[in-house]
Amino acid sequence: MIEAKNLTKNFGPLTAVDNISFSIAAGEVVGFLGPNGAGKSTTMRLLTGFLDADGGSASICSHDMATARREGQYCFGYLPEAAGGYPNLTVREFLVYCGESRQLFGEEFRVAINKVCSMIDLESALDKPMKTLSKGWRQRAWLAQAILHDPPVLILDEPTDGLDPIQKEQVRTLIHSIAPRKAIILSTHILEEAEVICTRAIIIANGRVVADDTPRNLADDKGRMAHAFHRLAANPLPDMAKLT
Repeated sequence: MIEAKNLTKNFGPLTAVDNISFSIAAGEVVGFLGPNGAGKSTTMRLLTGFLDADGGSASICSHDMATARREGQYCFGYLPEAAGGYPNLTVREFLVYCGESRQLFGEEFRVAINKVCSMIDLESALDKPMKTLSKGWRQRAWLAQAILHDPPVLILDEPTDGLDPIQKEQVRTLIHSIAPRKAIILSTHILEEAEVICTRAIIIANGRVVADDTPRNLADDKGRMAHAFHRLAANPLPDMAKLT
């Protein structure tokens, strides 16, 4: 449902994404891990069609994001890194805007908003302007818009950023509940999060894939991925992408 083939993106002399390839099927929750500047957010923006690739291709539900971008974008929900904007809209107005842009109207739309607000516990903030919300509440509003139209694919860039421990657990529970019927890729700096909710982990460093395996296989005898992450991220193997 999500596929990257030899995906490459340059910013002047810098190669931010370097010949990355992977595929993600329905029922998989893939943690996209790497140090700051590794290319995680750039890869996710390439997958969504927000950025154009300089090489290779990205497809969502078999729609090439270069030639059938609109069709592909209808198939996913996207939570961008450090999501912001629409400060003067209330949460309800923001969700109405997002829903109508995805062709949700009438009773179907009312049911969708009620469902997503119940899942994320967002009801108490519906009539508050976005600019008055804390970072955690804004993050929940943006997560709500990502799942509002019940897409088959979710692309989540730091979905628990800014959330308190209770809110983080709510999001993890939500991801668990919807994972069996969706393909989900999420970036996170929290290795424990990947250990708990992900069925697979892709680690990138310097724009290249350096590992693609299950958290269990990457973990040490205590079930933690920290050792493998630091080893792979600090000393990426140039040809590792060919081996994974």
